[in-house]
Amino acid sequence: MGGPNIRAHRRNARAVVIAVAILALTGGCQGGRGLYGGMFARLFGSPTRPAPVAAPLPDPPAAPRRADLVVVFKSQRRLELVHDGQVFETFPIALGSHPIGPKEEQGDDRTPEGRYFIDWRSVDTRYALELHISYPNADDLARAKAMHVNPGGDIFIHGLPANYGLYNPPRWYRDWTEGCIAVGNLAIDKIWSAVPVGTPIDIVP
Repeated sequence: MGGPNIRAHRRNARAVVIAVAILALTGGCQGGRGLYGGMFARLFGSPTRPAPVAAPLPDPPAAPRRADLVVVFKSQRRLELVHDGQVFETFPIALGSHPIGPKEEQGDDRTPEGRYFIDWRSVDTRYALELHISYPNADDLARAKAMHVNPGGDIFIHGLPANYGLYNPPRWYRDWTEGCIAVGNLAIDKIWSAVPVGTPIDIVP
C-alpha cells in the first residue's frame, strides 16, 4: 500500500540504516572512537596509549632442596633442615617423655644427644613415614658398657599415625614419644623428600 513517494521514503530509510551499520562495522573500530573503539583501545592500545606488555611466563618450580645436615635443638623443640650452611626449613617437634639429658639405656624415654646419621627409612610403620637415626653411636655404646646397661635403639624421626592425614599441629604441648623425634605429617612428608639416607643429624641439648 501507499503511493510512490511513501515507498521511496521507506527505501531511503533502509539505505540509511544499512549505511550506518556498515560504518559502525568498518569505521568505528578502525578509528578507535565510540563505545567499540574505546573497548578495542583498552584491549590492544592506541597511538597515544600503548598496548599492555604481556606478563612473562612464570619460572618452572625449583627442584626440591636436599638437606646436607639436620639439626635438632631439644630445648627449643625445633628441627632444622640445612643446605650449605643455610637453614631452609624449620619444624616444631616433640621428644621423648623424659626430654632432659641424653639417652642412656633402653626404656628411659629420652631422646639421644650427639652426632648421628639417617641410616635407613621406612614406610612400614604405624606412623606416616619414619627415618631411622643411627643411635647408639660409639660414645653411647661406651657409656652403656660402663653403666652395665642396654643402650636401646629404634630411634626415629617420624610423623603422626597415618590416619591423621596431612596434618601439622601448630605446636606440641607435651613430649610423648619413647625417645623419638615426632613431627606432623605434612612435616614428615617434606623431611622425607629432603633428607636422603646418609644425611648427618646433630641432636643438641
